[in-house]
Amino acid sequence: MDNHTPEQRRRNMKAVKNKGSKIETMLQKELWHRGLRYRKNAKTVYGKPDIAFIGKKVAVFCDSEFFHGYDWENKNKEIKSNRDFWIPKIEKNMQRDREVTEKLTSEGWIVLRFWGNEIKKDLLGCADKIEAAVRSIK
Repeated sequence: MDNHTPEQRRRNMKAVKNKGSKIETMLQKELWHRGLRYRKNAKTVYGKPDIAFIGKKVAVFCDSEFFHGYDWENKNKEIKSNRDFWIPKIEKNMQRDREVTEKLTSEGWIVLRFWGNEIKKDLLGCADKIEAAVRSIK
């Protein structure tokens, strides 16, 4: 059950960032510190990856658990309010994520996706994976 009025919930949801989130910023700062230069939310790349190495064709997405359906088989049962809205929306996001990954991969891109908690718990490990992918391309 929702403890907020519809107006309060609307204001809260409008405040959710779609770019420049904490997980993105953490990862971007670490990559910058390592001397890796990238584009943020590159509009010229399909799917507008959070971090894009355009010349190397490496796209990085930082996915939040709720909006991208982490452990969806179990988590969808935890949604109590407005299920008719949230379940189709999150499933549509998951489908879009698969389509973006498939399209970029078919165009020769390396696509890396990290969950928010993965970035928070193992920032250096995530950055290592990205650095290895970028540096492996001549």
